[in-house]
Amino acid sequence: MRVVYHPRFTEVYDIDPAAARGRIEAVLEELGNRYTFVEPEPATDEDILLVHTPEHLERVRRHSHVYELALLAAGGAIKASDLAVQGEPAFALIRPPGHHAGPNSCWGFCWFNNVAIAVEKLRQKGHVRKALIIDFDLHYGDGTAKIFSGNSEVRYCHLSGQMRESVLRQLEVCLERNADIELIAVSAGFDNHEADWGGLLKTEDYTAIASMLKAMGLPVFAALEGGYSHRVLGKNVVAFLAGLS
Repeated sequence: MRVVYHPRFTEVYDIDPAAARGRIEAVLEELGNRYTFVEPEPATDEDILLVHTPEHLERVRRHSHVYELALLAAGGAIKASDLAVQGEPAFALIRPPGHHAGPNSCWGFCWFNNVAIAVEKLRQKGHVRKALIIDFDLHYGDGTAKIFSGNSEVRYCHLSGQMRESVLRQLEVCLERNADIELIAVSAGFDNHEADWGGLLKTEDYTAIASMLKAMGLPVFAALEGGYSHRVLGKNVVAFLAGLS
């Protein structure tokens, strides 16, 4: 199990909660020396254009600091996906997040769609054809859904519900219905925790989710999306990684 991380991810690049000072540090403190850390390279513009329009790329480029970190975040997801197809689960501890970034738009603290870029790059390189994206963030990843709309080979499944049990049951059903996939990519948002915005899931639920994914016996990588309670974010990431590794 590897954690993909770069020191620049601690930089405060905006005023939104995803960019808040101390957010990444809270995760690093909990992770300690449990896992091997690897640094990513920034994604290239060509990588971004796998799922985004040139117009969207140019809009983000005007925000130079955000653009640099958004390229690095996308590169982090790419690195994690490469490790996954080499046989080792990986978690990209990155920001900005990405699942609200569509082909020609973005919102919700997102700029480039990190997970979508990584999945499509693997597909273009011929490493996988069919992939499943599991998103357990509190919010629906409309950007991811738009990018792969009409593409039957990349399926998107957002886990939601009013009860903890329904979230886990949704995952079970989703995995059963997609038994032909070759890769699982995870938009790992932790803001549906009982101490975060969603107020629903418990820390141990993230271990349960990861264990179900691992049991599929497929390459798996995950990338950080939401999660804004610094008090519990690191604990939830550690719980998820425990189930995955």
